[in-house]
Amino acid sequence: MTDMHRVIIEMGMGNDLHGMDYTKAAGRAIDDALRHSSLPLFAVTGVAHEEMQVQVTIGVQEPDKLDLAALTAKLPRGKAEVRAVQGGLNVPAGGETIVVAQASVEAFLPLQSGWKLKA
Repeated sequence: MTDMHRVIIEMGMGNDLHGMDYTKAAGRAIDDALRHSSLPLFAVTGVAHEEMQVQVTIGVQEPDKLDLAALTAKLPRGKAEVRAVQGGLNVPAGGETIVVAQASVEAFLPLQSGWKLKA
């Protein structure tokens, strides 16, 4: 995204304790990251949310088990893309496996010059 400014990057962690559901753990990781962020720059610059590109990277032990369309649908603003990579943890626990997912949520805006804050 060389023609874009990254304006935010947030990290999140989520897990599924009993169902070994990678998508549920990943969704919780995305929610965790989103709860850590706020984008007041839209209000003070007049840039529309629709101009924002959102890139989410999810790390889990079995990336092919993620429902990327369902995860993309969780993102409230901008043009979103979710990709899966090897990462996260599978933690054995009393005959079950706890799935731990990590998420990186990045937001990009088109290159701007002369941004001015509204009064």
